[in-house]
Amino acid sequence: MPPGLESLGALLDQVADRQRQDFGQLDSEAKADGSLITACDRWSDAALVEGLARLYPGEGVLSEEGSQRVPDTEAYWVVDPLDGTTNFAAGIPYWAISLARFEGGVPVLAVLDVPPLRQRIVAIRGGGAWRKGKHLQPPSARSQVAGCASLCSRSIGVLQKLPQQRFPGKIRLLGVASLNLVSVAMGQTISALEATPKIWDLAAAWLVLEELGCPIRWLQRDPADLHAGQDLAQADFPVLAARDQSTLATFQPWADALVARA
Repeated sequence: MPPGLESLGALLDQVADRQRQDFGQLDSEAKADGSLITACDRWSDAALVEGLARLYPGEGVLSEEGSQRVPDTEAYWVVDPLDGTTNFAAGIPYWAISLARFEGGVPVLAVLDVPPLRQRIVAIRGGGAWRKGKHLQPPSARSQVAGCASLCSRSIGVLQKLPQQRFPGKIRLLGVASLNLVSVAMGQTISALEATPKIWDLAAAWLVLEELGCPIRWLQRDPADLHAGQDLAQADFPVLAARDQSTLATFQPWADALVARA
């Protein structure tokens, strides 16, 4: 973690350690929206909310498993305690902890911890982004020959909407919305299309993408337009992200197809 964030890093270490211990050991249950939850999701959410209240008193918290209303504090946190519960519950070792601190309606600090890989990605608005303590370069500054593109399970249907057009990438479905998006910033994919991400899915990845110069196109609503007290339990933020503007334009027809009315 960058200097001054050691206590936050220690909190994340505690939660990540517990998740690695629980991985493959817990049963899951379905929530009302059909997604899965485990006892580890609930424990992780409580530990992060309580820890943030201790480290940053007076700052509100919006979390997937807790309050889903935008806090009315000047600064607040958006938390996904375990993004990728389906992977976690199925024994697939790929999930993330996502934290973002908001000021003025936008994320100013983002942390994505990937417990199974023991990797941590951090971004600070105006200061860049790091992975495992090393400063990251924009993906547009690096060669990318693989041409992989990330789709979520709900956006895969765009392939049927444009049957006469060849999809311009090798498709990957990683099962973790935050990591699907941040894979673009890491140079692992050239584009990512998410159909129904919630604010807690995208909050941290949003800042990482911006700090590494990756263009983002919000397809229906802009998360920068939130207001205090707004209930985001049912609010989706369909989004297209890409390594550069040219790639964004290439994938735009599939983004348009995603949100087009039947």
